[in-house]
Amino acid sequence: MTAVTNAAGFPILSLITWLPLAGCLVIMMVRGDEATVASNARWTALWTSLLVLVLSLVLWVRFDPAEPGFQFNESIAWLPEFKVGYRMGVDGISVLFVLLSTLLTPICILSAWDAIHTRVREFMLSFLILETMMVGMFCATDFVLFYMFFEGVLIPMYLIIGVWGGPRRVYAAVKFFLFTLTGSVLMLLALVAMWLQAGTTDITTLMHTIFPTHMQTWLFLALLASFAVKVPMWPVHTWLPDAHVEAPTAGSVILAGVLLKMGAYGFLRFSVPMLPQASAAFAPLMFALSVMAVIYTSLVALAQTDMKKLIAYSSVAHMGVVTIGIFTFNVQGITGALFQMLSHGIVSGALFLVVGVVYDRIHTRDIARYGGLADRMPGYALVFMLFMMATIGLPGTSGFIGEFLVIIGSLQVNFWLSLLGGMGMILGAAYMLYLYRRVIFGRITRDDLRNILDLSPREWALFAPLIGLTLWMGIYPSSFTSFFDASVGAMVQQHTAALAVTTKLAGIAH
Repeated sequence: MTAVTNAAGFPILSLITWLPLAGCLVIMMVRGDEATVASNARWTALWTSLLVLVLSLVLWVRFDPAEPGFQFNESIAWLPEFKVGYRMGVDGISVLFVLLSTLLTPICILSAWDAIHTRVREFMLSFLILETMMVGMFCATDFVLFYMFFEGVLIPMYLIIGVWGGPRRVYAAVKFFLFTLTGSVLMLLALVAMWLQAGTTDITTLMHTIFPTHMQTWLFLALLASFAVKVPMWPVHTWLPDAHVEAPTAGSVILAGVLLKMGAYGFLRFSVPMLPQASAAFAPLMFALSVMAVIYTSLVALAQTDMKKLIAYSSVAHMGVVTIGIFTFNVQGITGALFQMLSHGIVSGALFLVVGVVYDRIHTRDIARYGGLADRMPGYALVFMLFMMATIGLPGTSGFIGEFLVIIGSLQVNFWLSLLGGMGMILGAAYMLYLYRRVIFGRITRDDLRNILDLSPREWALFAPLIGLTLWMGIYPSSFTSFFDASVGAMVQQHTAALAVTTKLAGIAH
């Protein structure tokens, strides 16, 4: 079997994908007492994830944004009799999500440096395996390979929540697993149906395959069952607050930062380009569910007393804005959705780190337990304020650009859709300002808060790249949207053309 790689002849995508597993092998070979094993596991995981980050930066530098198709392609005949192959490639839609995954992994490992004391080796192994699954999913250009990575994410995330989580960790882990697995079984059925129809699982070929109209409907519903849970969309979002509350800080960061993007990525990679007529037919339903998510979960966030739960519900609202953008089927909407996904990955991950900082010191997430932290932790108050402003869409931060583009895109579809979708920014300001005021301002009334320490050098190192990216994306957004432009333009053009063809064929049939 011969691999066909990119022009440079260097399988960089496979290297980025599988290198974390090499780090796992090194960690598993370490012997010694518990403290030695834990220390070596931490350092091996950190250096492995940093090396993967460097390789993904090379990928980012060498990527050609003007090319709409897949680049750095790799292909190995895996099951040739079934036309199933090991195919990898990235386009403008997926390349920045590879970078997001490889950036957040070392940040998560650093955040757990002092917080995780038991089974440290197994924790680091879980995170490196999770990184392989996340990166592989964004790089896969074969549906079977995509499905394997997409489902593979469940196992390490289940362990991270179930072993190192809070008091109700087993309940949260099982609920997370059952919700996501149930939807994914239907995606497997859709995969088999598409393979029987097209004769291949190559994503590039499937994008140009015209599926019958009646078949598109069932395929869309099957994929919706899987992707909606992962986003998560209302009303299948109920696993997320429990998972976030019980997960360790590092688990919450990677869950909000990357795993929530997998469902939206699935819509963009499969539902919109491959099932144009069904996507257009179900767009009103998607808009209704998304608006419900934006308004309902924002109101629920206002009623929360747990800091993590409030941010978890805000994630559902922000991802509702993403799904609105995707199903506008125009360049502004989809570009805004992609930008919002990136921004949310950075800002929401940072907010969970912000909660983790005070949780590590006081061991409670109850909003009422805090107050007056600005006096004792001015650096923390500043960092918290930046990410709070970014999540409510302050101009000059990353949160503004994505929501602004989605509002413009949705305005081309329907004024009320744009207005109701934009309500998320107003409600978001209400619950985030409420949280910030209760935690940061006021007088210190509890003795344990009087001696609380400000951010340590390690914690500043965690926040520094996230602060830089939040401001960079807000001030110079075109450096990111330029990666999307060609791929999104091609997708919108292809969707419009495919919709015209299927409509014409339906007219001929009648």
